[in-house]
Amino acid sequence: MKSSGEHIVYTIGHSTHSIDEFIKMLQSFEIKHLVDIRSFPGSKKFPHFNKENLEASLKENGIDYTHLKELGGRRKVKKDSKNNRWRNDSFRAYADYMETESFKKGIAQLVTIASKQTTAYMCSEAVWWRCHRSMVSDYLKAKGWKVLHIMDLNKVEEHPYTSPARVIGDRVFYSEGNLFNK
Repeated sequence: MKSSGEHIVYTIGHSTHSIDEFIKMLQSFEIKHLVDIRSFPGSKKFPHFNKENLEASLKENGIDYTHLKELGGRRKVKKDSKNNRWRNDSFRAYADYMETESFKKGIAQLVTIASKQTTAYMCSEAVWWRCHRSMVSDYLKAKGWKVLHIMDLNKVEEHPYTSPARVIGDRVFYSEGNLFNK
């Protein structure tokens, strides 16, 4: 959301929260739109976070819902991956995916939504640093967004870049060596 020239977006992990706790957390930051960036928007352990149930609960509370599968995790590492600052394969795979047109399409949709309404993007992981939300947050921060991670009721943390991130201008890189050789 824009306020005095600053774009702000929130992130949240549904974790093991009850739906009531989760909605209260969103409401405490006046979230009007939840963007689900899970590849598979469901949960066997917590069925209230299945897409249909979640969307209905949010709607009852005046919060819009969008599933953006283009920003979902669980990607495959490219054989020629340049993103060697990530030691964890799942993060390296997502860094590879961030270089695709599908990611760019998804991030553009998120930016459009967040420019119009107070928005949070969501995955299942409780803490942002164990989740691909961290990398989406790196990307948005480099583009000038203030990213706030909802940690609890009335508690947020401002996003610091992840340790593998190298930022030049408004771009994030996760590679060693010369950034300008493709």
